Amino acid sequence: MGLLEFIKDYFIGFLDYETPKVMVVKNKKLGVIYRGVQFFVITYFIWYVFISQKAYQDSETRPENSVYTKMKGTAVQGDHVLDMVEYVRPSEGGDVISTILRRVVTHNQRQGTCAEHFTVPNANCSKDSDCISGKVDFDGNGQRTGRCVPYYNQTFKTCEIQTWCPIEDYAAIREPALAEAINFTVYIKNAIHFPKFKVLRGNIKPNKRNGQKYLNKCHYNEEKHPYCPIFRLGYIAEQAREKFSELCRTGGVIGVFINWKCDLDLDPSECKPTYSFRRLDLRKNLPSSGYNFRFAKYYSKDGEEFRTLIKAFGIRLDVIVHGHAGRFSIIPTIINTVTAMTSVGICSIICDWIMLTFIDKNAIYSGRKFDDDSKVPKPSQTFTLPTEFTIISYGSTHSDLSEGVAL
Repeated sequence: MGLLEFIKDYFIGFLDYETPKVMVVKNKKLGVIYRGVQFFVITYFIWYVFISQKAYQDSETRPENSVYTKMKGTAVQGDHVLDMVEYVRPSEGGDVISTILRRVVTHNQRQGTCAEHFTVPNANCSKDSDCISGKVDFDGNGQRTGRCVPYYNQTFKTCEIQTWCPIEDYAAIREPALAEAINFTVYIKNAIHFPKFKVLRGNIKPNKRNGQKYLNKCHYNEEKHPYCPIFRLGYIAEQAREKFSELCRTGGVIGVFINWKCDLDLDPSECKPTYSFRRLDLRKNLPSSGYNFRFAKYYSKDGEEFRTLIKAFGIRLDVIVHGHAGRFSIIPTIINTVTAMTSVGICSIICDWIMLTFIDKNAIYSGRKFDDDSKVPKPSQTFTLPTEFTIISYGSTHSDLSEGVAL
């Protein structure tokens, strides 16, 4: 029977109408809390939401972009002069370009048989039966022939393999680093398009008369030359907080971040990129730290094919573009303004909770705040609370607690 009454009361109460009641509580501490929370909410929406985040704008964060890179510079190594064809990979740069700073070269390799390197697992042997014919080791340099042979001019023996001989681990020559590479320059051309606003921008300022002459002489400077996207490798390493000598030794991957933050309500000249640089690969005592790659140069001699194997250590530049554009729009302005006005109501909720929970006479406040018209006496009667508060009229939606209650 109790359950049925509960269900009945619930459905009857569900159709009741509730309206807010205004009650003035003259309590200074509660008033300070109320105005303090109110000030915090209003400040948050004005300073952070509208001024900092520009919530009054319609925005676009996924623009279309293109990147073209080109590197220039000349270095002398011994009797050879190296230009961009020698040290730049790939020759036609996109959003990734690398330059060789140091090389380990193995000359005159040709297809044949030679001894496996002694550091390869199970490569050391004393007789032919120790070497399984046709076996290919994952860490090795070729396919075993089944013979046990002297390790080049040494007294010990290793398994013979069929591969490009001589092997790199034995015959490689380490060349000195290209110290002049610190002055190599990389040209980064970037165009960005915000299709929502039909806005196209580039990181090179249009100049029909002296544009090419200007680019031939300038280097990037954030204040003096913001539209000159030509960077020295030494400047890039410095901005990424890396030592150029260490990059020459191990190589490394550096991210070039182009950031477009455009307020389209301002002059178009204010929409210009900023650049930042950061090392991307892990480098703390890891065997795989740094950046290197191998390639070969093939040639024929007396009708036989030879190659020069080159292991290159260098700097790889990954160009990463971020874009954000905004322009005033009435729809987000209305939405965020209404949200701000609604959020001010949280001040009353917090203060009501404090008043009904922590104040000494919270039962009196609760009785004055929540009225049930089904229990209100007839208008001809006068009802007095058993406290210092007296209600003279009924049905009013405004009350004034003229006596403050200490927190």
